[in-house]
Amino acid sequence: MTTLDVTSRFEAKLLRPKTLGGDASWAFVVLPREVSEKLPRRGRTTVEGTLNGHPFQATLEPDGQLSHWLQVRSELREAAGAAVGDIVALELAPVEKEPEPEVPPDFQEALAAAPEAFKVWNGTTTLARLDWIHWITSAKQLKTRAKRIGDACNMLASGKKHVCCFDPSGYYSKAFQAPKAET
Repeated sequence: MTTLDVTSRFEAKLLRPKTLGGDASWAFVVLPREVSEKLPRRGRTTVEGTLNGHPFQATLEPDGQLSHWLQVRSELREAAGAAVGDIVALELAPVEKEPEPEVPPDFQEALAAAPEAFKVWNGTTTLARLDWIHWITSAKQLKTRAKRIGDACNMLASGKKHVCCFDPSGYYSKAFQAPKAET
């Protein structure tokens, strides 16, 4: 089998998110659409790469426009010698195998209390688990999140291995977007 080179190289401006009194120690980059098109999926996807030559691994978030954005934590920004507002050089490639996602504690508890759901959960793929978790954690209200956890356990217990009716790209549902940049 021939492996295609899916490494993308590009430059982008390092932006600071507008926040409402939250943690503004991180920055972000919106990927050019042609870079996202080389990735295996429009939803969350993990990449390896470099920022100004400094290596990192991160999970890209969908921006709702069939592209992605990258959160750049302060540690990476400092290690790469980059400041907000700088044009940075990025190199990205999808990881060979998507890492197992971290299951939120409230969902872990619900799965532990639902043995049939837990059994199906363990039989799903890493990408399916990533979508289930993304669907749950993308809820904007705690009430919605709790309902989604209950619904997830019910769907899994009934044998569904993939969350139904969830657009992981946010394009059709308009559910996701990159952060708004500080001006």
